[in-house]
Amino acid sequence: MTELPALPVTFRPGRTRAVLITVGVAVCAVLTVIALTLPAVSAGERLSFVVTGLLFLGVLLLLSRPHATADEDGVTVVNLTTKRRLEWAEVLHVHLRQGDPWVSLDLADGTSLPVMGIQPGIAKERAVADAKALRALAEHRGTGETVR
Repeated sequence: MTELPALPVTFRPGRTRAVLITVGVAVCAVLTVIALTLPAVSAGERLSFVVTGLLFLGVLLLLSRPHATADEDGVTVVNLTTKRRLEWAEVLHVHLRQGDPWVSLDLADGTSLPVMGIQPGIAKERAVADAKALRALAEHRGTGETVR
């Protein structure tokens, strides 16, 4: 069985997040510099460059938002636009199958919940380790069922 991490613990795609934030800030800065240095551009056009950079940055910040935080009482899953708090007893199974874009949780109410904060995109080994840690926490603190 995987060793249980110290609680609270936050799972997030660190490398992916770093890339998204870095690219967003860089593109926003480049568009702002272009807006300020182009000689024959109106104020409205300058503003549109800056707003486009800020929108691009905003989208990439939104994409870098997903994470899951586990504590003594349960897990909080934050995806792109949603946040859901689950008690450990609600989490029946933790899955990260070959080819899955992120972890999914099978819940006691018969539904499943994606955990976009654990994704094997850039750092597959890290995602597998995080999935195993979350699975171990669910087994230890949840219903006591063996999780696949």
